[in-house]
Amino acid sequence: MNWRRTRAIFRKEFLHIIRDPRSLIAALVQPLMMLMLFGYALSLDVDRIPLFVYDQSNTPQSRELADEFRGSRYFTIAGEARGYKPIERAMDTRRALIALVIPYDFATNLTTAHEEAVVQLLIDGSDSNTAAIAAGYADALVQSFAVRLREDAQSMRAGSVIKPAVEPRVRVWYNTDLVSRNYIVPGLIAVILSIIAAILTSLTIAREWENGTMEQLLSTPVRPAELAFGKLAAYFMLGLADMLISLAVGIWVFHVPFKGSPVLLFVSSCVFLFGALGTGIMISASTRSQLVAYQLSTLTSFLPAFLLSGFIYSLENMPRIIQFVALFVPARYFIDIIKGVFLKGVGLEVLWFDFLLLLAYAVVVFRFATKKLNQKVA
Repeated sequence: MNWRRTRAIFRKEFLHIIRDPRSLIAALVQPLMMLMLFGYALSLDVDRIPLFVYDQSNTPQSRELADEFRGSRYFTIAGEARGYKPIERAMDTRRALIALVIPYDFATNLTTAHEEAVVQLLIDGSDSNTAAIAAGYADALVQSFAVRLREDAQSMRAGSVIKPAVEPRVRVWYNTDLVSRNYIVPGLIAVILSIIAAILTSLTIAREWENGTMEQLLSTPVRPAELAFGKLAAYFMLGLADMLISLAVGIWVFHVPFKGSPVLLFVSSCVFLFGALGTGIMISASTRSQLVAYQLSTLTSFLPAFLLSGFIYSLENMPRIIQFVALFVPARYFIDIIKGVFLKGVGLEVLWFDFLLLLAYAVVVFRFATKKLNQKVA
């Protein structure tokens, strides 16, 4: 590889980028807009769940249970019902996601040793994920309330304090407040880099064919590897700016805790960016149409990075064949690295395998892009 010819291709492509201010601004602003939009709009936190209360008991104990839900940050009392029909109408109109029905004998059963105090939780299952989370929150509140009241009643009768046999004390590591934004934003940075990088370079060689300038390049002594590396290097500078903007927004705008090594994060981001840009070069070299290249880059970057990287959906819960396909999604390994560096503060002693896979991905993709260019030249 001749570095002089490679530098000439880099300079030509870089000048083409900066001479098109609209495309340059779009390339820099688009990831920022995507990060801000998804970062604020995409949330897995479930709180302020609208709840209706149907209190048949109407006792101090039942009102105290309702107050437990009223004081929880996970629920909002949206109304009180006098029957099941108002609850049904409230769920149909989305004014309630869950309803608490307290039976008439609730207070009596709380103080009776051989009777179980039962309440009914009616949940709108049309949104199964939110419904499951809401059911877990409500069940935990009811159980803790019932146990506490029964222990109080028993201690008053026995004249002594009765403690539960097991008292769990939960402590969450790495994301103490369980804020979904801390989980989403690092993964979102990886997804955005994957999409933007592939789109940036997927059009470059196809554009040369459409404009008729590829024949002029082929008439020069420039080799395919030099052409690919020169173009990739120019867009690498633009992708590097996108990467730094995304990381800065994640740290200083969304306040995602950063506990690891900035050097490891920067190096691994550069390796992933190089591979993603190489994917775009390979796609661009495979077709002479910018439209087809754009569609292919979107299909091969956005969907795998969003669905098969573990960004939102757990890979362990997917069918085995899908888990096998996900092994070939590079964004999966970069998300492991970026979350490990951001939230856990771990280094290469833990993330070395993911880093090596990213490095192998970058080398293999660039090799395939060069080979595809050789075929086009031939």
